[in-house]
Amino acid sequence: MNYLQPTYYFDFESTEIQELIRSLQNKELYNKEKTVVLYTKIRDDWRYDPYSISLTNDNYKASVIAKKNSGNCVEKSILLIACLRGLGIPSRLHLGKVKNHIAVERLTEKFGSNELTPHGMVNVRLNNKWLKMSPAFNSSLCERMNVDPLEFDGENDSYLQAYNNDGTQFMEYTDDYGYFDDVPVDFMKANIKEHYPHIFDTGENITEFKL
Repeated sequence: MNYLQPTYYFDFESTEIQELIRSLQNKELYNKEKTVVLYTKIRDDWRYDPYSISLTNDNYKASVIAKKNSGNCVEKSILLIACLRGLGIPSRLHLGKVKNHIAVERLTEKFGSNELTPHGMVNVRLNNKWLKMSPAFNSSLCERMNVDPLEFDGENDSYLQAYNNDGTQFMEYTDDYGYFDDVPVDFMKANIKEHYPHIFDTGENITEFKL
């Protein structure tokens, strides 16, 4: 597996993704530089929103996410991976579970827990090395949370904001589900239902949630 193929979800041949990467296609930049540009753009141009959850397959397509102005961690990771693959840069989705320690009141109210799962990040292959990066938290959100935004330099992992600027614990990974060559929607649906069963207590066949 070289993690370069288009898929139903990483549909980088679509008009929406081609438009996003057009400015980088003809530039004589190294893959590292292209990755940094894309990472920063998707981190900041799509506002982080953990409270919208979809169980509809189409909503996990990169071309659909590209039309929005916000996304959760998995959605933003999908968008970044599609853009990277569209530029010939190997990348894959990495999922896990994280616990937030700051500004958790709304999280706990909506999810019944301060743990978020599945949490998405990106593995990218640069200079024969796999690196981890998380484009989830936009800079303006980080400023409000008093934590430095994650910067990616193309040479080192950048996926965890362990502490805020006061030295208080901000977040931690509590489980690692591994990496995937495509978006494992069935796994994600089962994971959501297992960890947040109260969302489904109505007995209705709900596929979209705005918590």
